[in-house]
Amino acid sequence: MRFATCSLDGVVRAGVVAGDGIHPLPPGVTVLDLVRSGLPAALEAGSAVLGEPPVPLDRVRLLPPLEPPTVRDFVAFEEHVEGVVASVSGGSGVVPQWYEAPTFYFTNPYALLGAFDDVPVPPGSSLFDFELEVAAVVGRDGSSLTPEQVEIFGYTVLNDWSARDLQRREMKVQLGPAKGKDSATTLGPWLVTADELESYRDGDGFLELDLRVSVNGTEIGQDLLSNMSWPFEELVAYASRGTWVRAGDVLGSGTCGNGGCLAELWGRGRDVPPLAPGDVVEMTVEGIGTIRNTVVAGVELPPVRPARARPRKRER
Repeated sequence: MRFATCSLDGVVRAGVVAGDGIHPLPPGVTVLDLVRSGLPAALEAGSAVLGEPPVPLDRVRLLPPLEPPTVRDFVAFEEHVEGVVASVSGGSGVVPQWYEAPTFYFTNPYALLGAFDDVPVPPGSSLFDFELEVAAVVGRDGSSLTPEQVEIFGYTVLNDWSARDLQRREMKVQLGPAKGKDSATTLGPWLVTADELESYRDGDGFLELDLRVSVNGTEIGQDLLSNMSWPFEELVAYASRGTWVRAGDVLGSGTCGNGGCLAELWGRGRDVPPLAPGDVVEMTVEGIGTIRNTVVAGVELPPVRPARARPRKRER
């Protein structure tokens, strides 16, 4: 089943997508409510509205499928790491520590955009980039889970928009990314429940989904989600070690390889330009759907004030 959140005549509603229409759920019911109710209850609630007349999708604005309490983004594709290390940090190869355990950072849940929303260039950035990912939505609360205990409610497409020039500066301080990553994250077009994608699971527990991204109609990257180095269940389990994950938390796979972002191509010596206003970035994930965003000019702000001179030590 495909759950979506949309704006219909200025009113936000959740619903079930079938064909070219969305069947609204009762007013006040959110997709996060359904996730927290558990997959069986959510499927029952969705089935109950499928008999109602649908609203054509071209009449609504699709919003992010849900409002997650947290958004974590992993880096689970080795090929992406190889290319991006050279571009962002000036290094080469993959550090040994990457292989020891999954790595993630928390990104900004207030910067989520819908599947077809415009995306402003972050203030002060001239190296704007996309990142093609899939996100899993946690299905139940848990702490220090094993992979076998993890429940995933569903999956959606994720574009982790990145200001590479800001990111490069931040990473040299050995902290971040911060402003290089928190201006925009696209989620959509809807949340596909996990049962819909089980037929794509391979013998090692990975989802063998085709991922593609194009800019202005020209394909830039293509990969398989099954090229992740850890399956989502292990990513969720790692995130829960010594702490909690909650139903509705979003966990990104990290950027796929083979052109999943421009920075990977820059690191491999490819002369491709950064994104600029007017560029259209389209991502399609097999079994989930397509998101398409247009880059627009961002707000212009004054330069950031640099640090003051180091104060003199006080005399004792």
